[in-house]
Amino acid sequence: MTEQTSLLFQEQKNNELRREQNAQAQLTYDARSFYLNGERIFLNSATIHYFRMPKEEWRDVLLKAKLAGMNCIDTYFAWNVHEPEEGQWSFEGDNDCGAFLDLCAELGMWVIARPGPFICAEWDFGGFPYWLGTKPGVKFRENNEIYLHYVQLYFDQIIPIIRKRQLSAGGTVILVQVENEYGYLMDDEAASAHMTTLRDGILERGIDVQLITCVGGAEGTIEGANFWSGADGHYANLRAKQPDTPKMVTEFWTGWFENWGGPSAIQKTAPLLERRIMEVLRTGYTGISHYMFYGGTNFGGYGGRTLGSSDIFMITSYDYDAPLNEYGRVTPKYAVTKNLSYFVRAFDSLLMASEEIAAEQIQVRHPGGISVRGRQAGQEKIWFVDSHKDERETVHLTLEEGRTLPVSIHPGQIVPLLDRVQIAEQVYLTAGALITGNEMVNGELTLFVAADRGQRSVIELELGSGSTSTLVQGGLVLKDSTLHVLMEQDVERNACRFDLFHFQEPGVIRVEANGTIIRFVLLDKETMNRTWRVESADRESLRYAIGFDDVHVTPSGQVKGMITDPERTIMLLGDWQEGEQTRTAKTFFSNEVQSQSKANEAASQLKAAVSGNEQLAWLIPADPSTPVLSGSPDCSRITLTAKQRSASGQPMDFSRYGQDFGYLLYECHFDSAADETTYLVLPDIQDTARIIVNGAEQALVRQVGAAAVPIRVVQGQNTLQLLVQHMGRLNFSPYLGESKGVAGPLYLGGHVEDLRRDWLTETGHLHLDEVNDAPGGTLLRRSFTLEGRNQAVLVGALSKGLKINGVEIPMPAYQDWFAFQTLDLSGYVKPGEVNTLEMPYSRSPLNRLELITYSNDGELQNWRMAGTEALLPQQWEPYDAEVHSLAGEKHLNVANNGNSISKVAAGSDSYHQPVWYRWRFAKPVEGEHHKINLMLRLTGMSKGTIHVNGHHLGRYWQIGPQEDYKIPMAWLKEENELLIFDEEGRAPERVRLLLDEMSRHPWVTAGK
Repeated sequence: MTEQTSLLFQEQKNNELRREQNAQAQLTYDARSFYLNGERIFLNSATIHYFRMPKEEWRDVLLKAKLAGMNCIDTYFAWNVHEPEEGQWSFEGDNDCGAFLDLCAELGMWVIARPGPFICAEWDFGGFPYWLGTKPGVKFRENNEIYLHYVQLYFDQIIPIIRKRQLSAGGTVILVQVENEYGYLMDDEAASAHMTTLRDGILERGIDVQLITCVGGAEGTIEGANFWSGADGHYANLRAKQPDTPKMVTEFWTGWFENWGGPSAIQKTAPLLERRIMEVLRTGYTGISHYMFYGGTNFGGYGGRTLGSSDIFMITSYDYDAPLNEYGRVTPKYAVTKNLSYFVRAFDSLLMASEEIAAEQIQVRHPGGISVRGRQAGQEKIWFVDSHKDERETVHLTLEEGRTLPVSIHPGQIVPLLDRVQIAEQVYLTAGALITGNEMVNGELTLFVAADRGQRSVIELELGSGSTSTLVQGGLVLKDSTLHVLMEQDVERNACRFDLFHFQEPGVIRVEANGTIIRFVLLDKETMNRTWRVESADRESLRYAIGFDDVHVTPSGQVKGMITDPERTIMLLGDWQEGEQTRTAKTFFSNEVQSQSKANEAASQLKAAVSGNEQLAWLIPADPSTPVLSGSPDCSRITLTAKQRSASGQPMDFSRYGQDFGYLLYECHFDSAADETTYLVLPDIQDTARIIVNGAEQALVRQVGAAAVPIRVVQGQNTLQLLVQHMGRLNFSPYLGESKGVAGPLYLGGHVEDLRRDWLTETGHLHLDEVNDAPGGTLLRRSFTLEGRNQAVLVGALSKGLKINGVEIPMPAYQDWFAFQTLDLSGYVKPGEVNTLEMPYSRSPLNRLELITYSNDGELQNWRMAGTEALLPQQWEPYDAEVHSLAGEKHLNVANNGNSISKVAAGSDSYHQPVWYRWRFAKPVEGEHHKINLMLRLTGMSKGTIHVNGHHLGRYWQIGPQEDYKIPMAWLKEENELLIFDEEGRAPERVRLLLDEMSRHPWVTAGK
């Protein structure tokens, strides 16, 4: 069914009305929560970065946040995206952050704006543009004149975009953050001067909404906490610092980032996420920003880098194991976040007004293996029941006046138990199951009661003492029910208890209590996961769609749902044009087929064919076909050479060369007196580097900071080449602005020693590559000699307090959470003598701790350099698998004859030189009944970059954990060009396109 044209005029009218309403809006706060126009609001925020997806995807992702119960969007602004080259500003297309903020407003979402200038975000350079590091004397994130000059120029561009959309200007930006996580670097007193400078820079440009900070505060701002666990401790710290402000989790880490060669970051499971959110609610926070709600993708070269074991480079995907995955699909975490957001919405007034009940005042009785904490506002209470058992159980809790309720609870789960919470005039609810909803839907007060399939739950309605009627007189009457209900009346307490059962099929119970019709919708947990609250941006229309696996709302208000099971029951409640209804999923599609069949004769024949056969109608929307790459690709083999370039004394890093990302080729000649194996020393290397000697690759350097690599050389002249890929700058550390690529001189004739073993303590030997139980601070000693060399570099996981020959080595920016260091010891070592290292024990096992020694008279001279432009394809030719195989065998023979000792990969599946591959493919046909996502799988390839239709999709590296790479549908044409640059020229036969799993499931129109 083709969607009607969007009601653009009506949208514009709504936007004008919203601006008029918001122009008078005012945000205030007290110690418990924020107020908007005098009404408390619980800030349920989704962190979504506009710069991690095409503009065409913004609406779908923001809408998914709204459908999940979020009322706010949190976003960083990436300086390096908007000013990639000095003075060249970009705020168009995918970089139109103003349009992103406008879309948030159109969807009725508040915004927390985080302009930085430092943003972290696992983003290259923490958001700083690469050229900023070339400014002489610049120091980042401090009151450095040069740094602040460019920050002010950035503020001149970005702050007006935010100012025009803040609350006082009729927009929906309600909070603006100053800097980001500065407290990880220094305490508030030490940070005050810099934070005040940045705060004033924001205020001077017209921001008048409330300013906030995260992890570290500043005068005039509200501080939030960033964490995944430990809600109680963070809350106590915030309350001690700012007792009169709302408590927010400015970053609640729903997942984690992944790095090349590291494990998949899936440790924060959906059940654990549920527990952590409950801990946040139990503690008393009234603002949660889910970082990330949707992660997206590190397109181009924007993936950052952090340190910890020397080479933690971000993968291209920033899926983050977030509630919405990289492709915008819902996940089990999305269901958890949505369900608990619906619970918060239902009872936010109680959560925001309540205080924690002191442990000594808790009178709830419960069995062993269970603990209970509570919050109370007036006479209303919420008990948080926490299981410490090792299996699911139904436990009983006795509340005041002997009221006993069963609660079904999983190991490690926290279940909220509502205790006499008012839901209508003189009507109070007690319930030991998850309750969501609690609002008027189509004229009826509607609450959803969810529990595991096959479980029972008990709810109790009690009429207040001010009720004019009794149960017998009709104060509480069961009107109707779609399933058998066990009722137990307590006339003395004017209460009625309902014993409920949770089937796969939704059940409905209607009760009249004190004149209010209350509709309880009984769901099992899986159906609750498929329950969607659809509210219009103007909040005038409210609908619920129950049973769809996913939901989308078009700009015209049409609701579409994805179905994985045609036999599932779909229930529509609320303001639907065709009224409320309950029917099976397949009938929705059958109706669409029948409707379309009226269009032409062919469709009429189709209708006759499926008449009376709904299953056949269901099968009509065939799975969308996966596009196929155009046979064997074209290829362009790249000869690595910098012969045409002028020689310089030492290699230059990327920034000095004038290149932001990509590749640099370093090349020099040197003479050797004999055929031998020697060490190549790189005292300052910050990226992966392929070491090529006389045309044969001998090593892939992955250890960064400093490295020493054995290479095989021949008598006479040798040619040394280093192919270095920019793998991302540090996104968060005390050492921002490192030189990327190779910086400074390189040397021949060095040595490397692994220092992790054989440390001496007072009680014996200790090996730092093993697990140890030594007390922290235990003094470790180890000796070494230079063996005729005069330079030394220590690199790896070091501890503060390191001494050499009794002299402590300064480490001014050292942080316990960031122990990786590269220290030049040359000024402290004693050539020809035994040198002693001393270090307090901190942790083990260590991934790396190496001593690299060399002589400065082995420096290599006369380097030539070539950038990415020298690696572009020059001439295309058909790919020939047989020629490819022969080339690999020939290279292997050469390597064997030369006794190459450090070759990373050998075999006949590679050209052993960089190669560009080129394919053509057709745009996949989506059809009106499917929403598809396209991905690329690079089985068999090595390392390189991906490009589609001129868009740089990012880096790839087949060492995991990433296997598939997103190709945005928005960047496709009818015919498309795929380019892959592979550093080793690996055989491309197994490269293929795929659709994600959810692409095959059909979507139907639910209605408007």
